[in-house]
Amino acid sequence: MKTSENLHEAAEARWLAAWLAGPRRTRWVSLPPQVGDRAPDIELPDVTGRIRKLSEWWSAGPVHLVFLRHFGCSCLAERWDRLRDELAAIADAGAATVAVAQGESERTAEVAARRGYPFPILCDPDRLAYEAFGLLEGTPAQVLHDVPWRPGDNESADELLGPRKGTERAVVDDPWQLPGEFVIARGGRIALAHRYQYCEDFPPQTVLRGAIAAAGE
Repeated sequence: MKTSENLHEAAEARWLAAWLAGPRRTRWVSLPPQVGDRAPDIELPDVTGRIRKLSEWWSAGPVHLVFLRHFGCSCLAERWDRLRDELAAIADAGAATVAVAQGESERTAEVAARRGYPFPILCDPDRLAYEAFGLLEGTPAQVLHDVPWRPGDNESADELLGPRKGTERAVVDDPWQLPGEFVIARGGRIALAHRYQYCEDFPPQTVLRGAIAAAGE
């Protein structure tokens, strides 16, 4: 059985391989799910390892579905700082917040406990749900902005891996995967599809609440 340390080391190795290779999925080969379409009802394990379906939540009412960046990303930390203050308003608007993360159940459970994430989290290390919902990998400009990068750039990889190793900002999983946030109505129709165009492309709370209201109607 893999230990938490083994899982983390494997996640760092995946980050390094992806960083050196660069993004691969930057274009849709077919149209992704759009507003009015049925949301993919993906089955994923939660932090306990129990297999769950997304429809478990949207069968009860609107869902605010959040796809997270990798756990070491500063943009994810910034999003959580904002979302923490918005969760009550989102719940008051009538939606349950559910997240999807790139980590395995054990690793995700540890991160969620440390950071105090209060919502259910489904675990998608193969990023099947990310792909099913049309979430692409970002280009270097979308993820790094004006920070230089080139394929096989071991120097920049070492600069990121070394100082952050063993910290809350340790780099893991896919550095290029862009996040997204969706509002899904009761029954599974997509009411909002917000696919981030860059790492800090957070949807305004007013947009989320408006989509939740429309989903409730």
